[in-house]
Amino acid sequence: MIVGKVVGSIVSTRKNDKLIGNKFMIVEPVHHMKADLNQIVAIDNIGAGIGEYVLVAQGSAARIGCGLETAPVDAAIVGIIDDGAGLE
Repeated sequence: MIVGKVVGSIVSTRKNDKLIGNKFMIVEPVHHMKADLNQIVAIDNIGAGIGEYVLVAQGSAARIGCGLETAPVDAAIVGIIDDGAGLE
């Protein structure tokens, strides 16, 4: 799981049927969790907003965390961080 900041959103009118009705957000991992990623697209079923710090699950944990076990999901926002002090 990584911590990141929501920096934008993506609208996709054509997508896999299992993704219909889901919101997609652009998440930028905090600097010490970046590895080789600058930004990722994560499915958001909890209502995160731009500027909020979030917890992001990746891989099979992402699919389970958002309740879409058979959907092509690689990253999912699974929590909104209440206090992001010290993350950047």
